[in-house]
Amino acid sequence: MIYILKNLLPIGVATLLGLAIGWAFVAFFEVPAPSVGTFALIALCEFWIAAILAGALILAPDKAGPWTMALGTAFIIWIGFVAPSAVVYLAMARLEWWAILSIVLHWLAVMMVQTVAMKAIGLQAPPEGNGS
Repeated sequence: MIYILKNLLPIGVATLLGLAIGWAFVAFFEVPAPSVGTFALIALCEFWIAAILAGALILAPDKAGPWTMALGTAFIIWIGFVAPSAVVYLAMARLEWWAILSIVLHWLAVMMVQTVAMKAIGLQAPPEGNGS
């Protein structure tokens, strides 16, 4: 996990952009603002999402152009893990279909913006043989 320390700047910027998208989501849908403790938890989770996404971007193969691979990697993670998990949980919570769709699309936007930010800033792979 040394790659997280080597990439604190792009991961931090991606985290802030993800939080900004979330804040816009809250404002647009007039959702009550989270408490300070909840916001801290949200920020920690946004950081973790960006960190894991950074790791995936570093490990993405060179089979296509760098931006295609970067955005494709984010999309595959979103459609493979984030969207299904959110849909199942939100459907179990009996949210309306439009609320589920808006939340799932919010996470797609977060992941795409985080990807663009980290790719634009640049990510550093861990040293060879480190294994993390």
